[in-house]
Amino acid sequence: MPLLEVKNLTVEFHIPEGVLKALDGISFMLNEGEVLGIVGESGSGKSTTALSIMNLLPAPSGRIKEGEIFFKGEPLLEKIDELRGKDISMVFQNPLNSLNPSLKIGQQLMEVLQEHMDMSEEKAWNESIEALRMMGIPDPETMMNRYPFEFSGGMRQRAMIAMAMLCRPKLLIADEPTTALDVTIQAQILRIFKRLKKATQTSIIFISHDLSVIAQIADRVLIMYAGKILEISSVRDLFKRPLHPYTQGLLKSIPSFSKEKGKKLYSIPGNVPNLLNPPSGCVFHPRCPYTKEICNLETPPNFKVGNSTVSCWLFKGADVVETT
Repeated sequence: MPLLEVKNLTVEFHIPEGVLKALDGISFMLNEGEVLGIVGESGSGKSTTALSIMNLLPAPSGRIKEGEIFFKGEPLLEKIDELRGKDISMVFQNPLNSLNPSLKIGQQLMEVLQEHMDMSEEKAWNESIEALRMMGIPDPETMMNRYPFEFSGGMRQRAMIAMAMLCRPKLLIADEPTTALDVTIQAQILRIFKRLKKATQTSIIFISHDLSVIAQIADRVLIMYAGKILEISSVRDLFKRPLHPYTQGLLKSIPSFSKEKGKKLYSIPGNVPNLLNPPSGCVFHPRCPYTKEICNLETPPNFKVGNSTVSCWLFKGADVVETT
């Protein structure tokens, strides 16, 4: 049984311009102890997927129109309020906006343990210090008495990871946790996640727009575009044999020292579609170099190709699957 299962999830945002379909019938699974990377351009639905799982869609505009989410085989949204922060935690993209600026870091860490684990103040204090120490924060006893603005960007992100891991959650969702950091700090944060991957049985959903980051941390990768899942594959298979034209374009766009000097970096032609008025058929067909007539008319199902699945008419004739 998978730890998390998302089935046919559709999410809409009702805005003054109309109804925006941020997720359009996505389905996937996450196994225990697995790291699933979610990759896509801005606006592809990555963060919306995370917020839907956490039941934190902005009200009243955002809502789940269709679909189900199961956690350990049981409907998740019915009990998410009791699971959030304890069994399921999330690290947000901007820790400065996620931490309370008027409370010391130590107070915020201790509050998690006292609320969810019913710990005494003394034990919560000691556990919080140890959590900061594990994240590589120097002099954690002193840093417990500091406010978020007194932390650097990298240290704030470490504090957020420490807070998310305090209750030893079964599932950790990390929404672009390295995006706003410089390359050196980014590498440090990735090392922390690798350590967590080895030391705990926590399953991780790691969201990023950067495939080179995902390659270092994930077991499987889910490629999203315009609210849909286009490909799901193991990291190795994805880099060795990308199936979807969009995935191929993303990989060709990665800068490399080995590429010919002076050669212009590849970019996928066109723009992400307007989700208020998405294209018919395959959402990627206006930018795809292999478009056929059927691509304009019909949305492709998920075809099983080896151990991967791909939503592309190039693989018509392969077995069709629902969730992977």
